[in-house]
Amino acid sequence: MAIVSEYFFPSSDGHTLIHVNQWTPAGREIRGVVQIAHGVAEYGGRYKPFAQFLCSHGFVVAANDHLGHGQSLIEDAPMVYFGKKDGWQHVVDDMDELHRRTAKAFPHKPYFLFGHSMGSFLSRTYLIRFPGLLDGCILCGTGHPSAAFIAGGKLIAGREIRRLGGRNDAYSVRADDLAFGAYNRHFSPVRTKFDWISASTGNVDAYIADPLCGGDVTLGLFWDMLDGLHYITKQSNIDEMDRELPVFFIAGDQDPVGDMGRGVERAYQCFKKAGVRDLSIKLYHGLRHEILNENSRMYVFQDVLDWLSARI
Repeated sequence: MAIVSEYFFPSSDGHTLIHVNQWTPAGREIRGVVQIAHGVAEYGGRYKPFAQFLCSHGFVVAANDHLGHGQSLIEDAPMVYFGKKDGWQHVVDDMDELHRRTAKAFPHKPYFLFGHSMGSFLSRTYLIRFPGLLDGCILCGTGHPSAAFIAGGKLIAGREIRRLGGRNDAYSVRADDLAFGAYNRHFSPVRTKFDWISASTGNVDAYIADPLCGGDVTLGLFWDMLDGLHYITKQSNIDEMDRELPVFFIAGDQDPVGDMGRGVERAYQCFKKAGVRDLSIKLYHGLRHEILNENSRMYVFQDVLDWLSARI
């Protein structure tokens, strides 16, 4: 059984409230804490089945909705938007605030960070900016795009922002196609524009039906994410991480975000080059982007639990 709670705290942007879901084990000893950083155009509540599984094995799970996602909406702004300035850093600062609050509520417990997709990029930023605060990190559905891709993306995003009169809260079909349109081209035939997220048609349909999922990604968020990707793929920044921190890379080998596993391997090798001593990687055959929601998700759940348990 899990005690389910929700609360808000002030964002580092100075005017938005950040929504948090928390699952706490009932009637059993707490073994550790897992903080979840979700992906783009979704929210923390989507991780309920995974959180309840971990909770049933003694882990507190906390998942906030990032700025512009779920119930952490910026006033008078569209969804999937981090803000006018420094959005990426605000989101990482909010993750740190959640860490501080949750660690204070459950002191002296092993504390782990789980980041999926965009959340894995944010988590990698967190590892560089705040070394030494965690006991382990799981990076799910991550990637490692080239410097040329990042530079090309920023060039297109900048042009689109200027074309739209400087509005970074606007949506651009061209930028969206660059960021996400190519993902579906790996699969044929396709039923929907989101077939790339999962081999499970039920999961794809549930994602499409959810009003808090799949919103139009704004130019501002696209620009912020490219900034974040530039930061986390620079080897000199990766070298700033805590080398004693255990890190587990997991992804589907049919995940286009991770370049069908190749981008995950590149990220793994960069961490290895930085001297991170406890590194693990597992690519799941036939699975796409949302490995926590595939039909075989219980195998992934168990692998995560086994990795966590071995590091308590």
